[in-house]
This record gives sequence, C-alpha cells and structure tokens, in this order.
Amino acid sequence: MHTIELENYNKTIKGEQVLKNINLILQSGKIYGVVGENGSGKSMLFRAISGLINLDSGITKCDGKIVPGRLNQVIDIGLVLENINLYMDMTAVENLCYLAKIRGKITKQDVIRVLERVGLDSKSNKKIKTYSLGMRQKLIIAQAIMEKQDLILLDEPSNALDEKSVEVFHNIVKEEAKRGAIVVIASHNKSDISGICDQVYTMASGVLKHAEG
Repeated sequence: MHTIELENYNKTIKGEQVLKNINLILQSGKIYGVVGENGSGKSMLFRAISGLINLDSGITKCDGKIVPGRLNQVIDIGLVLENINLYMDMTAVENLCYLAKIRGKITKQDVIRVLERVGLDSKSNKKIKTYSLGMRQKLIIAQAIMEKQDLILLDEPSNALDEKSVEVFHNIVKEEAKRGAIVVIASHNKSDISGICDQVYTMASGVLKHAEG
C-alpha cells in the first residue's frame, strides 16, 4: 500500500505554464478523477507523474519519503496516454508478451488472462493494424494493468469504447483499486467517471482544484 504526494509541481513549455503549483495526495485503493478540457494540463500532469517530462520545480513523495529520481524507479506505473506505440504487425498476444519480456514479471498465461479481461480474443491471429480504434484502446488498457501496477494513470481511457466496453472498463478499474492500486482517470466529461471515483478534481489552464459537489 502506498501514498503518493505531489508537491508544488510546476512546468513551463514554450513560454506557457502548463502546470501551476500542483498539489495532490494519492492513496492505494482509491480511484481519482481529473476532469478538464483538451489543453487543460491533464496529459501533462500524467507525463510529469510518470517521469516522461522533467518538472521545473516540485517534489514527489512516496510513503513520506522524497523520491530523488523518477517515481517509476520506486513503484510500478501503468499508463494510458494518447499515441502510445503499438506494434502494428504483431498480434495482441505478441504485443503484450514483447512488453512483458522487459520486466519479466508475468507469463504468457497472464497476458492471455488480461486480454480476455478487457474483452479481446487472445486466440486471434489478427495483426494490430487491422484492429478498430476501440480494440486498440482495449489493448492499451491491457498493457497498463497487466503487471498489477501500483499506480495506474488513464488518460481518456474510454475513447472509442462502446457502452458495453465502458461498463467492462469501469468494473476493471474498481477491481484494480480493490486489490490496492492507485487509479487516476483523466476525462473531459465528468459524467463519464464521477460515478466510479472516490475523489474528483477539475483542471483548467494548468491549475488543479478539488471538484465541488
């Protein structure tokens, strides 16, 4: 079980301050929502938390201790972001098995189970380049949860998912939190996520605020 604290996150890109004094506490077993329009800073916040960009200032704490480097050196992070690369000439199983080899934490059977969990056919020989956008999104979600990551950051995860798939996704999120993960979901639509979140924040022009009501 973990507590992650973000203190005074600031980031400026090309003269625009995209993160403005962000403070946030995240705890294991909880689901957090971040609601904001495109360009509000949601994706940039996720990139900062996961270490994909460097902050101008700010610190991260894990269980009360300052993280000297990137957070992913301390805990396992699962990430759904726009434009995550998939191997288009591989099948879904081949994609996830290839990624799984990097850390060596899960087996092919684990990969098969997570694909079935998100609603993909693990026996299919279809290449990813033939997949619909919804199927690709399911695969991206699968890679973010396949290793039982401690912190799961999901940026607009329900994009291209139909109503039934969104319901499946919501159940997965609840299950991940129940096993002890920290789950953070970013969306432009509060109604998409408010029903499953323990806390909801709004974001606009790089400023994060606790949502009222």
